[in-house]
Amino acid sequence: MNEKNRVDKEMEKIAVLIPCYNESKTVAKVVKDFKAALPEASIYVYDNNSTDHTDEIAREAGAIVRYEHQQGKGNVIRRMFRDIDAECYIMADGDDTYPAEYAPEMARKVLEAGADMVVGDRLSSTYFTENKRPFHNFGNSLVRKMINFMFKTEIKDIMTGYRAFSYQFVKSFPVLSKGFEIETEMSIHAIDKNMLLDNVIIDYRDRPAGSESKLDTYSDGMKVLKTIARLYRNYKPMSFFGTLAFILIALGVGFFIPVFLEYLRIGRVPNFPTLIVCGFAVMAGIQSLFAGMILQNMVQKNRQDFEMELQRIADHRREIEKRDGE
Repeated sequence: MNEKNRVDKEMEKIAVLIPCYNESKTVAKVVKDFKAALPEASIYVYDNNSTDHTDEIAREAGAIVRYEHQQGKGNVIRRMFRDIDAECYIMADGDDTYPAEYAPEMARKVLEAGADMVVGDRLSSTYFTENKRPFHNFGNSLVRKMINFMFKTEIKDIMTGYRAFSYQFVKSFPVLSKGFEIETEMSIHAIDKNMLLDNVIIDYRDRPAGSESKLDTYSDGMKVLKTIARLYRNYKPMSFFGTLAFILIALGVGFFIPVFLEYLRIGRVPNFPTLIVCGFAVMAGIQSLFAGMILQNMVQKNRQDFEMELQRIADHRREIEKRDGE
């Protein structure tokens, strides 16, 4: 059976997924480390238009190499999740910043404890001392606090690239982001869909000399913040539009009060433009409130549909396992 058919027709126990773009200096060590830590796992390197022979080096190190030609980490992860069927997925970067020795514990939490997503938590250990980019440190802390506040959760590391997933999570996760904001999207999806999350504190090591980060602190940071705003609007429309409605109505009423008091004092309205703007602001606030209520009902219906989709995925998994056992 050739490699592609094997992926399509067999449910693997553990699949290690390594998205790579120009990681020739580190990918061989990463592949070998994961082969040593998880000898029963298949190691997949998905090359994303590398120009430094990352794919050849990974193949020589023993990885199964595949390609995604649409640029961006989100596009690579979409391809990996569609291609591979496994009981447990371990995802790590190809830059040798995530030690492979934590992978067995992360896999155990998926396979034995039933976790849907296990987060490799860098921020509770060595990240802030190893990472030499202060704005990255600030950005990670800011994103973590924002999401934990807005979604009422306590995830320790929102943007880590070291995670373990169940089959159920991978096959039900709609990948919308194209770039590095994908980790934020994963975290929020798991929170919103009430999936079982777990955490493993890991040591983080900075990139070795000569290896350069593909993450731009400012442009990618802005993409992450936009993703948070978009997902908050989509997943929590009543909170999002309700807050907007409160602000608009408060502004409208606040500016209307002086106009009204002046009318009571002199019997006429001297500031008609202000009065008109106040009226429009209150009307916009009421519209925003009703939009939030309607969208919240749609979100509730989507959650019901999602639960049915999870059942379909579970049935499909049982079919694959039954076929593999024949």
